Amino acid sequence: MKKTIIISCLFFVGFFTSQIIYSQSQKPDSTLINEFISKKRSFNKEFGYGFRIQLYNGFETEAKKTEAKFKIDFPEIKTFLLYRQPEWKIQVGFYKTKLEADRALLNFKRKYGSAIVIPLGK
Repeated sequence: MKKTIIISCLFFVGFFTSQIIYSQSQKPDSTLINEFISKKRSFNKEFGYGFRIQLYNGFETEAKKTEAKFKIDFPEIKTFLLYRQPEWKIQVGFYKTKLEADRALLNFKRKYGSAIVIPLGK
């Protein structure tokens, strides 16, 4: 009785130990990191990335007024007038990181209180 218990315990220990050894990766960490970085870059090329600041979302006439006012206030920043049914949107700038967009948002909030940061995607 004791021999069968000991033999079965040794069998289970040997089985689980072999599974752990088998499941470990043979690739070094630097190779895995480089693979992950290349996958992330290809994802960004395919699906886009970045942020814009949205100043207005609503009716067409008000959107065009807001765009004209913004172009006067900040002529160096590119504006985008978008229509996604049923609303018009005014988005400005292009920022690679959310931190950049948040910094710019602080400047725009003084005149455009409803401005928000919008993530981009394709």
